[in-house]
Amino acid sequence: MKTELITNIANLALALSFVIALVFGIVQVRTSARDRKERFTLDILRNFQSRDFVELMYFMNAHEIPASFEEMKKLSKESWILIVQFSQEMESLGMLVAEKSINIDLVDKTLGSYVITSWEKLKPMILDNRIKQRDPFIAEYFQWLAEKLNARMKANPRKPFNEIR
Repeated sequence: MKTELITNIANLALALSFVIALVFGIVQVRTSARDRKERFTLDILRNFQSRDFVELMYFMNAHEIPASFEEMKKLSKESWILIVQFSQEMESLGMLVAEKSINIDLVDKTLGSYVITSWEKLKPMILDNRIKQRDPFIAEYFQWLAEKLNARMKANPRKPFNEIR
């Protein structure tokens, strides 16, 4: 009887240890995921606030974007690089949102309609490039992000924060 009691207590202690370890593990995984998301968020915010990104935004606003890939190839090296870099930045941003590494609310609050207007400006050239390069995946996440933001803004327009508080 005494051996049976000790065995039951040991089994209970073992089961309790397992449950505690499982709960602790789940908490650690969630904390790690939240920390990763916060790190991505801070990195994205720093990127949006960099001089390089502002120069890309200025270029996009101040210049005509060619309507075809053929016209794009006629641009200066510097202009071509800036357009491709901006497209890649938006593509990366779309990937991060699609993979749920960052929240779409962050993009809405920081860039919002700028993503949409930039897509509309680049759309003719990118769609032509997809055909000419026979690559339907060019800027696919950029397009997805712009369309997703546009649908969100139409369905639930966000009020400016200063009007909410």
